[in-house]
Order: sequence, then C-alpha cells, then structure tokens
Amino acid sequence: MGRRPRVGDCWKLDVDEVVKLQPTLVIGSVPFAPETVASLLAQPMAFLAINPRTLADIESDIRILGRVVGRAASGEKLIARMRAGFEKVQRRGGNRREVERPKVYCEAWPNPRISSPPWVDDLVTMAGGRLVVPCGQRVSDKQVADANPDVIVLAWAATGARSKPASALGNPVWKNVAAVRDRRVAVIRDELLNTPGPPLVRGAEELLRVLRGFTPETRKRAKDRA
Repeated sequence: MGRRPRVGDCWKLDVDEVVKLQPTLVIGSVPFAPETVASLLAQPMAFLAINPRTLADIESDIRILGRVVGRAASGEKLIARMRAGFEKVQRRGGNRREVERPKVYCEAWPNPRISSPPWVDDLVTMAGGRLVVPCGQRVSDKQVADANPDVIVLAWAATGARSKPASALGNPVWKNVAAVRDRRVAVIRDELLNTPGPPLVRGAEELLRVLRGFTPETRKRAKDRA
C-alpha cells in the first residue's frame, strides 16, 4: 500500500476520511455493511458496487472497470492473462473423472463458520476437486461433517496465511471426517481465494498443489484405515 491512506474496509469504513480524499468515484465489492452503503450514497460522489459470483462475473467486472477508468484495452489484456493461467491449471487438474475428484470444503471464516466465496467452486473444479458444501454461506459443523470432505482448505479472510489447521483438526464434531482423520487440512493465503481478481490465478495453482496428491488409491487407503 505504500503511503496510500487507509480508510478501512467495507465493514468498517471511515466515510469522513474517504470524503477528505475528494473522490469522484468509489468502487467496492459486495458484501457491505448496510450503514456503510447508506453513508456513501449520501455523499456527492458516484458509488459502484460489484457483486461477482463466478469467474465469468469477475471477467465482466474487470471489463466494466477498465471502461470506467478509460483503460479498456488494459482490462482485456488482464482478462487474457488470467484466462491463460486458469487454462494451465485446467489442463493439469480439470480432466479427472467425477469419481476421481476429492471432496473439498473451503472455509473463509471459522466463527461463525462461513464457506469460501462462490467463485471458489470454479477454482476447485479446474484444480481437479469438487466442493461438497455450498459456497459463500454460513455453514454448521454438522453440515461439514455430513458432507465428509476428503480435503479441507482454510483461507480465512484478512489473515494472510495465518489460518489455524488445529481448529479443524481438533474439532470434536469433525473427528470422523476423512480430511481430519487423514490430516488433509491445508492453508492457502486468504487473498488468493477471496480476492475477485488476478490473485485467483495463484489461488487455483495452490488448490492444484493441494489436490494433486489425492487419487482414488489414496481414498481407498484412507477408507481401509478407517
């Protein structure tokens, strides 16, 4: 960030500090605290809220933002670079048959427990897995336990790489979950899964790394040990 002023985030935004910067346009990504939106809309400036759900939505938002700031060509180049990165991951991981794909649960926050954003479904699929818990929702311990994921990925928002595998491994409700039993709980830096933009390419690569070693044989061995 360098010397750029810090004004908070979409949940705890200091609108007065934003106004001091005299922006003509404020751009933010949903979700927002309702009071933050109300405060922004009361100001004499344009407010653009984006709410991507899929990788296709993210491409569309990049295209819109490129046009808004007069950099449409740069936006298209960025989309092309992201697509190329995703295609590499898809070639390496996305061709698994359905029965070969490990069941995956990705988590964005532990308390309350919230699953990763919806576009993570696309990333997990291209990396060779399949999500077994709905994305972008509050979920319960029992819901995850019933889904019995083979792999758990923790990417807690705003924590970098500081998600805590011990919280999953020590959860008594999950003691019989395959991922916990076989200690397949991985941490991925939160911005690589939670940022709707270029960092998702690295996120897909990290998911590929996590899932690469999981095969039908490893699943069979895990079941035999149970």
